[in-house]
Amino acid sequence: MTRNKTTREHGIIIGSKPTGPRNQITDVPGVTVGHYTLNKNRVQTGVTAILPHQGNLFQNKSVASAHVINGFGKSAGTIQLEELGTLEAPIVLTNTFGVGAAFDALVAYTLERNPEIGRTTGTVNPVIGECNDMFINDIREQTVTKEHVLQAIADAQDHFTEGCVGAGRGMLCYSLKGGIGSSSRKVQLAHGSYTIGVLTLTNFGKLNDLRIDGQPIGQKLKGRIQAQEKKDKGSIMIVVATDLPVTDRQIKRICKRTVTGLSRTGSMIGNGSGDIVIGFSTSTTIPHQKSEEVMTFSSIHEEDMDEAFRAVGEATEESILESLFQATPVNGRDNHQRPTLTELIESYPIRFQPTRI
Repeated sequence: MTRNKTTREHGIIIGSKPTGPRNQITDVPGVTVGHYTLNKNRVQTGVTAILPHQGNLFQNKSVASAHVINGFGKSAGTIQLEELGTLEAPIVLTNTFGVGAAFDALVAYTLERNPEIGRTTGTVNPVIGECNDMFINDIREQTVTKEHVLQAIADAQDHFTEGCVGAGRGMLCYSLKGGIGSSSRKVQLAHGSYTIGVLTLTNFGKLNDLRIDGQPIGQKLKGRIQAQEKKDKGSIMIVVATDLPVTDRQIKRICKRTVTGLSRTGSMIGNGSGDIVIGFSTSTTIPHQKSEEVMTFSSIHEEDMDEAFRAVGEATEESILESLFQATPVNGRDNHQRPTLTELIESYPIRFQPTRI
């Protein structure tokens, strides 16, 4: 199977910061990603799971937070995530009607590994994000099951496929085929080198608004697709991972800056768009069991935050573009389909202006 060119292989260099070796969220040590893809006739959907580390996530929680850019969404678990600042299970992304199955799966996954839950300790807080893939996928079939979610978690690894896989199978982005994208950036501070990684599930935007590294590519491509553009009602889920030593308040501040990368691709964050960010740090884990000792934490100084803000904006922008460049053709419900960015560029060549660092 022919591999699509990446954003960088098209000569498009987003920002000035260097990427990690894979240019994916898994450049953050310990982070893994897994997919389960459903691809059969009218059913074009799936599940994507992100694991912050490879230990017991309930017993060793990650510092985490969430940020709502626009709240037209049906996510789960973000209330407690905001209140306590910890993540205690894998993050799962899926379609809107798969949230319930994902919740059941994350509960089962955590119960199996922690027999004390519901007996001598409390419950678990599953965190789930969703986008509505009803144009390509027959969402009424509610085909995502607990077993699919568990398989995505079991499949998690540090190398993963982007594009029309997992939760991204049926998604649209800027009226083209969207899906899963990822990118990373290195952050160099006086006390060490760190990584910020981003994974996006893209399902938003109108083609006319698409900008690639500041160039109005959507306006050049508009009119080359037959289907009429509809009102932007889509969504984006953004997952941010880092090994920076930060507090949950600081990771929330970093999450807020993803909007800079989102906006640079052309998004106007429409009324019907659910734009939600979930972020975590792998630097410090919070033990579930209370100790008699005072807990201590390390965190970067606020004056260092600008480096993280720039890095997460760049990684978000490139991650969204990767979801477009890595997308492949999908024929779904009632033969619905959308062209891919790669198809359009090959059929109607566009010369990207080279970017320079």
